Amino acid sequence: MSELTSRQLTPAPLTRRRRLLVLAICCMSLLIVSLDNTALNVALPSMQRELDASVPGLQWTIDAYTLVLASLLMFSGSTADRIGRRKVFTTGLVLFVVGSLLCSLAPTLGALVAFRMVQAVGGSMLNPVAMSIITNTFTDPAARARAIGVWGGVVGVSMAAGPLVGGLLVESVGWRAIFWVNLPVGLAALALTLRYVPESRAPRPRRPDPVGQVLVTVLLGSLTYAIIESSPLFLGVAVLALAGLLFYEPRRREPLIDLRFFRSAPFSGATVIAVCAFAALGGFLFVNTLYLQDVRGLSALQAGLSMLPMAAMTFVFAPLSGRLVGARGPRPSLLIAGTAMAAGPLMFAAFEAETSTPLLFTGYVVFGIGFGLVNAPITNTAVSGMPREQAGVAAAVASTSRQIGQTLGVAVVGAVLTAGLGTTSYENGLKGFGEASGPAYWIITGCGLCVLVAGALTSGAWARGTAERTARRLEGEGGLQATARAASS
Repeated sequence: MSELTSRQLTPAPLTRRRRLLVLAICCMSLLIVSLDNTALNVALPSMQRELDASVPGLQWTIDAYTLVLASLLMFSGSTADRIGRRKVFTTGLVLFVVGSLLCSLAPTLGALVAFRMVQAVGGSMLNPVAMSIITNTFTDPAARARAIGVWGGVVGVSMAAGPLVGGLLVESVGWRAIFWVNLPVGLAALALTLRYVPESRAPRPRRPDPVGQVLVTVLLGSLTYAIIESSPLFLGVAVLALAGLLFYEPRRREPLIDLRFFRSAPFSGATVIAVCAFAALGGFLFVNTLYLQDVRGLSALQAGLSMLPMAAMTFVFAPLSGRLVGARGPRPSLLIAGTAMAAGPLMFAAFEAETSTPLLFTGYVVFGIGFGLVNAPITNTAVSGMPREQAGVAAAVASTSRQIGQTLGVAVVGAVLTAGLGTTSYENGLKGFGEASGPAYWIITGCGLCVLVAGALTSGAWARGTAERTARRLEGEGGLQATARAASS
């Protein structure tokens, strides 16, 4: 490698003010992606009426986005490491803004689902790439943990603002206006990125893996379709795609999914926790949005205000979790988060919290505390134990796990709710919906318990030892591969 190329791949250190500005720009991208989903949940009943959509149709407006996002996150992360993180990040902002504009103009449910997929292509270039930029900007572990805590806090901001903004827009203008919010924020983030975010890429970028990418897309798409549409055929396709991944990926020198990452217990734990936590979130938001508006008869704005206690707790506890991870490691945050994320939906599953307004809000508060605490340890654990040159891929795996979880949460909870409403009707009011949603809340409670168990098992001394051994092995093998490529060139 020439001296010039080396300097290009290793940008000059940034001042503290510039680093904070880069963090703020990256958080803007997370804000529009997260705000879009939380605001859209409040708009589901309005969309159902205007577009004459069924419950499975509503599931697809959410899952089409998260499915494409999950399928492309790892590809976008590795591509950014290879060709330049700022380049991919700016492309993602452009696509996300264009997709948002198209969604606001969608004439039918099918068109909306298609345009949501365009949005997702852009979104796949934002979150993992932004996290990779943050990881390479904040190199000190404590500073990185604090930065990731701020990043997690933005999720709380989006949860707090999403239902309120969505409710206000649905009440005053209509559900289409939800997508308009993304336009000014996305364009501002684009201008600031071009001006202030330095270009960076991995010293040893990974080669493309088109076969692995196709297998991942087929796996996630067929699994989601099988759950939503109850299709055994597509479930079989998902099993075959998974088998193909497990057979093909270990035989590639630079696979799309580096299965060696999972030798690290904390990394594996972070993946499981991300899937379970976001499955719980996706299912919890989906069922409660329908309940508040279709059963209690609240307006979109009133529903957003009702869910504000959950969002407010996430906003408060996410940055606290970042500081706690920096000071004490991920274990305390994970244990408290798992306990709270199980206790919140348990109030609905076992004690019918929806029948009592005080208990309903208590359930929202407890669940919001748990979700606020869980984000920082997931992200920090996923990227901190990996070599910095593979930060984009590691962050993309964590982001993919989140999206897979949300996709499966909406798909499974929606399917269970639809099956329950096949025998009980909205006409039965609160009692009928309560009977149909009971099994869904037990599933969400189980997801919270999985967070607790996985957090306890993968955050101790033994787990840290596996992370250290995995990082040393990856760094050593990466150096050998780089030497081999240099010798052959």
